[in-house]
Amino acid sequence: MTKKELKCTSCGKRVTNDPATVSFPCPKCGKTTVTRCKHCREKASRYKCTECGFEGPN
Repeated sequence: MTKKELKCTSCGKRVTNDPATVSFPCPKCGKTTVTRCKHCREKASRYKCTECGFEGPN
């Protein structure tokens, strides 16, 4: 069984085994999962939902 590699939605960095990473459903549509690395969370970097176009953090 292969595990899907996780990448930060903001910067694209590989975060599969990074314990400081968070993932959550899109706040607007809930259809996609937004994944954020520690660096992008601390800098409040923007992310965009690939399904509905929602941009955060807001």
